[in-house]
Amino acid sequence: MKGFWKNIMVAVKGACMGAADVIPGVSGGTIAFIMGIYDEFVGSLASINGEALKLLLKGRFSAFWKHINGSFLLSLVAGIGISVIALAGLMQMLLSDFPIQTWAFFFGLIVASSLFIIRGISGWKLRDGLLLILGVALGAVICTLSPTQTPDGLWFIFLSGALAICAMILPGISGSFILLILGKYQYIMGCISGLVSGVDFTRNLLTLGVFGLGAVIGILSFTRFLHWLLARWKKETMIVLAGFIIGSLVKIWPWTNAEAIVLSQFPELASSGESLPAEIISQYMASADLHIGGAVLFAFIGFCLVTGIEMAGKLVSRKKSA
Repeated sequence: MKGFWKNIMVAVKGACMGAADVIPGVSGGTIAFIMGIYDEFVGSLASINGEALKLLLKGRFSAFWKHINGSFLLSLVAGIGISVIALAGLMQMLLSDFPIQTWAFFFGLIVASSLFIIRGISGWKLRDGLLLILGVALGAVICTLSPTQTPDGLWFIFLSGALAICAMILPGISGSFILLILGKYQYIMGCISGLVSGVDFTRNLLTLGVFGLGAVIGILSFTRFLHWLLARWKKETMIVLAGFIIGSLVKIWPWTNAEAIVLSQFPELASSGESLPAEIISQYMASADLHIGGAVLFAFIGFCLVTGIEMAGKLVSRKKSA
């Protein structure tokens, strides 16, 4: 019975991680650290290795399950999955009905995340400043050159899953943030929401299955590389990462996604599936209410949310070291 309740608590913590990873800018890894399960989470993932495969192939299922800390991983993944499914529809609705306020909220989250990463780095040198500039330039270039509409092909969904899941174990960055850069955040949220409601069930199930396969392969291959990278160049990695997040803000700017904002006001245009002419977008944006006050408010709320999470993480860290 004790093990049962332990697994339930792990699932609850997983649900908190899932809620964080649905929101771009809030890292599920940070939530795992606050909840006191980050080391066990990363360690369990790292244990899925060649030795685990040998145990599985030899039919030693009990030893395999114990080796990978299976009960912990299963409970955690179940909690994450339930949370993501529950919140996907909400995020899709917010992006459709309140696009400016929602993008502004994301903007505030991501600004705060980048600032906390920078604040956590000490002993700055000229080389570090150059690395930060390099990261900013890299993020801005990638987000500027990447198209608003990216392929919906299964190969790209697989790649998106592989890249997004890796962010879950990186401090200060979320998988949803990667999906935003790849132009697949709303698409994946829509697939999850559609799967639950039964709309295009087969297509959504196939899409999410491929996304999940990419996630599994991505995290298994990336975990060891991350350990190696952070062990040798942790400071440099975090600096470039912070710069990349700052540079990517050009993609998150609330009024960058002008076509999505226009379509949210005219659902009949959205249902046509056609891209809007640039002159229609510019005319509407010039005369529309851009909700500047609301955008500022929601950006501030997002900033405060990450600040609160980071402060809670520091408090937990102090208690552990005391």
